[in-house]
Amino acid sequence: MVAAARNRHEYTRAKAIQALREIDAAGTAITFDTVARPAGVSRSWLYTQPDLRAEIERLRAERQRASAAPVPARQRASDASLLRRLEAANERNRRLTEENRQLRQHLARALGDLRAARWQSQPTPGPR
Repeated sequence: MVAAARNRHEYTRAKAIQALREIDAAGTAITFDTVARPAGVSRSWLYTQPDLRAEIERLRAERQRASAAPVPARQRASDASLLRRLEAANERNRRLTEENRQLRQHLARALGDLRAARWQSQPTPGPR
């Protein structure tokens, strides 16, 4: 009988952990209620499980600090990744700035050539 109770307890915990993982992966708001419902457990039971309670509270606090569009923990970018993305964006900005400078020079030359061509094609006014 003790073994059956232990097995039932572990099965219930596994369902709660799975529900918590799925909710986190979906980016849904994490509350005791949103974990209890799909896991088929009561909120009060979740409060009695110190590790589950701590994880729910931790994830909920992270989500509250995060932006309006929460990102699951597994999908959050690391500091190193963000730094690489910033460096790549800065390099792209440098390339685009140089390309813009070259294009402006080409445009200025083309406009100058056009102005010169128009000036040369205009007949010079003769004496009156």
